[in-house]
Amino acid sequence: MTGTILNAAAILLGAAVGLASKKEPSAASQNTWKILIGAFAAYAGLSATWQSLPGPFLAGLKSFGIIMLALMLGNFTGSLLRLQRSLNGLGRYAAQRVGVTSPANARMGDTFAACTILFCVSPIALVGALQDGLSGNWQTLAVKAAMDGLACLAFARTLGWPVLLTLIPLVAWQGTITLSARLAAPWLEQHALLSPLLGTAGLIVFAISLVILQIKKVELANYLPSLLYAPLLAWLMG
Repeated sequence: MTGTILNAAAILLGAAVGLASKKEPSAASQNTWKILIGAFAAYAGLSATWQSLPGPFLAGLKSFGIIMLALMLGNFTGSLLRLQRSLNGLGRYAAQRVGVTSPANARMGDTFAACTILFCVSPIALVGALQDGLSGNWQTLAVKAAMDGLACLAFARTLGWPVLLTLIPLVAWQGTITLSARLAAPWLEQHALLSPLLGTAGLIVFAISLVILQIKKVELANYLPSLLYAPLLAWLMG
């Protein structure tokens, strides 16, 4: 739960700063934060994948092949299910709820619904909470915490204190995923399914860094089924 606690603390801090100060951060400082967050996300993703690979060369090569095959199958499945398109639709709905053109007119219920979607319904929330539960790796949620904190700073300035209400669904959602993953981790480890799953999650986090740094546009949600394919392939090829 370390990652979720960090995430909640960042939202609290961001909202507090946003409510106390009406001065918007400069473009230079925002760009610096984006680079730092993106670089840390790249490190967190690649290190998680590297640590998931077994020691012997051939075993590591086989595990990496499973990870890459899982990502390809996952992306294919996600594209068929139009996961990214659905997520984009939710994002547009959230923007409409708070009235991007006139945020001052947003109601408390609208603010709550929009912030819940933006902070909870995202690939990084799912992947980060899984990593936290499966291996205790909170680095991905630390990346999300920094992103949410900065976003909350801006939202609180225009939408007020109701943005804090999103803490309730965020802690409930990410905490449930983390605790469920923690319960499943011993069984996955016993059947040698944990490492491929963590390795796949790590590369998804690396892809998130490419989006943050605006290096490449990646349809992240389409890769989420890879998290199911990785242990399945490891089971079949074990």
